[in-house]
Amino acid sequence: MKLRSKYFHDIDYEPEDIIHFPNGLFGFEEEHEFLLLPFEGSDGTLLSLQSVQTPALAFVVMNPFALRPDYAPELTEEELHLLHVERSQELCFYTLCVVREPVGDSTLNLKCPLALNIDRQEAIQVILETDDYHMRHRLADLSNGGAVEEC
Repeated sequence: MKLRSKYFHDIDYEPEDIIHFPNGLFGFEEEHEFLLLPFEGSDGTLLSLQSVQTPALAFVVMNPFALRPDYAPELTEEELHLLHVERSQELCFYTLCVVREPVGDSTLNLKCPLALNIDRQEAIQVILETDDYHMRHRLADLSNGGAVEEC
């Protein structure tokens, strides 16, 4: 299948590449199908979450563990059930990134990550029930811990 993406122009993808968000994203509840497309040179830590339904809609997301190796999101029992897992550690997590100039002023939303069951290609966006994270962590304030968990 072909799609004209926001950041990568025309791309080819297979139906099995689609990640299904049954509830959509916060503010975009009608958007249910996305592709995760890595930006070149990012080693898979910086990606585009590209809507399949609305080609002009794409979000920049990051692997939060690339900058916060101690990031430890814990989902509720209900959220784990929705994703067909027993523990949060069975999931992949991505955080929305608001890109700014200079880049160090860009922010990550560690409070509301995307939780992905890679085996089922299903994901949800959650609000973590902790005060340890907030919605605007400045990129310049986060340190690169070195090791990156990959999905």
